[in-house]
Amino acid sequence: MAVPQRRTSKTRKRLRRANYKFHLAGVSVCEHCGEYVKPHTVCKKCGYYDGKQVIKIGE
Repeated sequence: MAVPQRRTSKTRKRLRRANYKFHLAGVSVCEHCGEYVKPHTVCKKCGYYDGKQVIKIGE
């Protein structure tokens, strides 16, 4: 069975994990109101999807 010859140092381990950063994946901006929305979904703030009003939001 393969066993590492030396212990992995903290620096080497942390450098390897430095690329696991949190980022907003798959977020776009609503064309009508400018709110951040997930792609291919109706905007919860204004009710628009693909430039058309799909649901009526009471104000």
